[in-house]
Order: sequence, then C-alpha cells, then structure tokens
Amino acid sequence: MNYMEEYQRWLDNADAETVAELKAISGDEKEIEERFYRSLEFGTAGLRGVIGAGPNRMNSYVVGQATQGLANQLIKTNPADAELSVAIAYDSRIKSDEFAKTAAAILAANGIKVYLFEELKPVPELSFTIGYKKTTAGIVITASHNPAKYNGYKVYGSDGAQLNPELASIVLEEMEKTDMFKDVKTCDFDKAVADGKIVIIGDDVEDAYLDCVQAQCINPELDREKGGTLKFVYTPFHGSGNKPVRKILKRIGFDDVVIVKEQEMPDGRFPTVASPNPENKEGFELAIGYAKECGADLIIGTDPDADRVGIIVKNKDGEYNTFTGNQVGALLSEYILSSLKERGELPNDGYIVKTIVTTNLIKAICDAYGVEMKEVLTGFKFIGEKIKESEQTGIGTYLFGFEESYGYLKGTYARDKDAVVATMLIAEMTLYYKEKGSSLAEQLDNIYDKYGYYLEYVESVVMEGMDGSAKIAGIMESLRNNPPKEVAGKKVLAVRDYKTSIRTEVESGNTEKIDLPVSDVIYLELADGNNFVVRPSGTEPKIKLYCLLRGEDKADAEKLMEAVKKDIKEIVK
Repeated sequence: MNYMEEYQRWLDNADAETVAELKAISGDEKEIEERFYRSLEFGTAGLRGVIGAGPNRMNSYVVGQATQGLANQLIKTNPADAELSVAIAYDSRIKSDEFAKTAAAILAANGIKVYLFEELKPVPELSFTIGYKKTTAGIVITASHNPAKYNGYKVYGSDGAQLNPELASIVLEEMEKTDMFKDVKTCDFDKAVADGKIVIIGDDVEDAYLDCVQAQCINPELDREKGGTLKFVYTPFHGSGNKPVRKILKRIGFDDVVIVKEQEMPDGRFPTVASPNPENKEGFELAIGYAKECGADLIIGTDPDADRVGIIVKNKDGEYNTFTGNQVGALLSEYILSSLKERGELPNDGYIVKTIVTTNLIKAICDAYGVEMKEVLTGFKFIGEKIKESEQTGIGTYLFGFEESYGYLKGTYARDKDAVVATMLIAEMTLYYKEKGSSLAEQLDNIYDKYGYYLEYVESVVMEGMDGSAKIAGIMESLRNNPPKEVAGKKVLAVRDYKTSIRTEVESGNTEKIDLPVSDVIYLELADGNNFVVRPSGTEPKIKLYCLLRGEDKADAEKLMEAVKKDIKEIVK
C-alpha cells in the first residue's frame, strides 16, 4: 500500500476530528507523504514522534495499535493462568493523559489489570512501581526532553527496565498484524475503573518510592542539620518533577529552595523555553535571574518526565556556568566513592556503570578507589541489566550508574535514570563541599588536577524526514566501510563496530569480538587516550557525534576540541 492509499484508508476509517485534520492537508502531497510513507518505528525505546494524524505521527490510533501489540505479547509470552498487569504513568505533554487513558482501556479490554497514576508522574517512579506492584509491564507516555510538538510511548518489562530487544520485537510483530481501526479491543474507561479493572493509584505509591530515594542519602545527618543553610533554585520545566523533587528535598532538610514560578506548573506547550531540555542553558534564563536575585550558588532543572537533571553553578567570579552531564557524573562518582571510603563502607566488589559514550574520566576515578567500572551501550536499560545481573548472581555491589545525557541513578529501586534522586544527591553534595569551605566548581577543578583534564563534546545534527533518514544511514555506512585514518590530527588506532561486534586494530588488522549487544555505533580509538564515537539517535531524527578527549591541561584539551569540531563538519556534510 502506498502512502496515498494509506492516507485514503485513514480518511475512510478515522474519527471526525482526525478526518478534519487530514482533509486540511489534502493539497500538500509532501506533508501527506511524511505522515503516511511509514509507521513510527517501535523499538526498545518504544515510540516517539510529532503529534498528529497518520501512522508516522503520535495519535490515539498509533497508541492503540502499540497497546494491542503489547497486550498480545503479554498474553503470548506468559502462562495462560498468569495474572497480567500493567502500570501506566504520563507526563505533562500534550495529550499524554489522553493517550494514557486510551492505553488503559485497551489493556482492560484484553483482561489485563491496569494501575494508572491519578496525575502526571516521573519515569523513575513508574519504573519503581512495576517492582512495587509486581506488574508484568509498564508504560510511560512521554517524549522526555523533546520539543513540545512531540510525544511518545515507552514500554517497560517486569524488571522495571525498558523492554528488552526480544520482547520489543514480539510487540512489533503483533503491531504489524493489528489493524489499528478494526483489531484493537477497548472498553469504557469509567466503567473499567468502577469494575476494578483499572486501579487509580496515588500518594501511597509515591511515598514508598520517596522512601527508597531518601535511603540513598550519603550524609543524612548533615542534610538534617545544615540543609536549611543551602539556598538554591529549582525548575521542573513545566513537568512531572515539581511535586516529588520538592517533597524529597523537604523530607531530608532542604527547606530553602526557590522555585521558578513561571516554570512550576505542568504545561505541555513549554511556553517559557524553546525545548524543555536541561542540557541547554537557554532554558535556565529565568532560573539564573532568580539565582542572581536571591544569591543562590546552584540551579537545578529537571526535564518533563523527570529522568534527566541539569545544573548551573556560580563560579568564584560570580558567573553562572553550565555543567555537563559528564562533569556532574564525575562529581557524583567522586563524592559517592570518597564518602564511602572515608566511612570505611566501600564494598570490595563495588562497581560503577557508564555508557560507551560517557567520559573516560570515570575509569580513572574508579581505578583510584579500587572499584570496577563497567561499560555498556547507550541507553539506561543496559545499566539496569547490570543491576539485574548482580541481583541474580549475587556478584557485585552496584554503587552508581550514569550516562552523559544527564541521567543518573544511585540505588536499585528503579531501572531507569532518576532526576529525583540525582537532585537530592546534587544538593547534598553541594552542601557537603560548602561545609568544607569549597564549591562544586572548585571540586571539579580538584578532580581535573587529580586525574587529568578530560573534555567531552557532543554534536547532534538533526536530519528529519525521509531524506534525513537516508543521509544518516549513508554516513554510518561510509564510516563503517571507510573509517578516517585520523581525527583532529590524532591517528585512529582501532575501530569498534558495534553493529558487527568486531574491534579492528588499524595497523595490524587484528580483530576481537565485542561482548555487547548489537548496535549501530562506530567507535574510533585515537592516539593518546582520545576517542570519537558516531551513532544515530534512537529516539530523535539526529546523528550524534561524541568527542571524548584528554589533554595535558585545559588549553591543550580545548585546542584538540576545536580541531575535532572542524573534522565533524566533513563527516556530516
């Protein structure tokens, strides 16, 4: 079926509101093609796309098809007498609550019990709830930190981590068999609630979740005694972090938190920012104004689904500087390990997990404390897998895990990154160094003095639509078949191709197996401990290029970085 035939099928079968939207684009063949040339791809991260009508958009029909596919997978892969259940959460995005109710009604119609949050909640709280309620799966309606026009649908397994590739492939198979207009079962939402098929959950679950978060405090006595002396600014970027973040901060003793009022309430339009992404300093302009007014040394922001957190720190010159995800991860790693060692509580089998595109500074920190560093593919589900391995085998004590894209987790109560626990630990860490007469900026300098100057940079190049997808595929194929001999004047020593699972030494041609799942990633090992990584984004129409550099000092590293940026332009042109 070509895209025009699919367009007509929607006109013939969709509801009046959807048909009106589609008729409005009847003369725009390019727009019709974009919406109908394919379906949104369902992967281990679920679905993500622009809100609108059509199979290549996020709408109730696509959500319905995915949910029926999930229901079929759960029924197919579990014993016939299993009591199946799914927990559902959603964030502040446009139609998130509507999509959540749509999914709940479909699952209930398939005989699957649903636990639906009464209001928007963070991703990590959903991950926790799966274990707490012992559900078979979980769903979060969110597009994380994407611009307002996006929404998404993330599926979690019974372990609380994002769905593994094997189960995701079964969901996809079932979706492909499901006619979204004819084969999706549903029922009346309110009646399903009245009949107990859909259970609305609230503060009792959140309180249990926050108990687990609070247990991750490293210096709780300090928090109780001195938490009120630390003034900082917090913004939830119109998202789900507002209530749980403020609750946990108040619980442990931080009661002088200044909230950015303009960004406090849920609003899927995100009217105060271009994109609700805590990686971008642009979104913190209002918060910086608040910080200057109240004299705060720290600003913390969480994204709409509260799994990512970004910070801005005032330096000794009074300027507000953005810290990268890598820098915050390094600070937290050093703080956690040094505190445990200081108290004699550092386990002999402790380990920290990072992704392959995350700073190599963590290896140096782990080595200094005699702690193992485990490396996984990009995606927090792989960090969750390491936690699960330890629980199943009894080998290894998980201490901390993070990825460069501003996601952190301490504790094993969840299997996804958690901005709530990260915010708590960042506040505590800031207070800890303040009590020692230092600051986060000074502590970061101390880390560089101790381990060497590590500098990271990520270039994300947006390539939307059919042409963009083809160009991204072409860039990856070119790198795979003809990798560069050098990057920024640094010789390429080895090439790791995670799609073929082979590492090849350039000079000798020797190869070795990469013991990680298959992924479309090219990793170039450069001379002098530098690295360059390229991969398509799994959730956005982007190709991402990561520079993981180490210099003799800051000037040396920055000079190398500028050279890398020039080479990036050649790679993606």
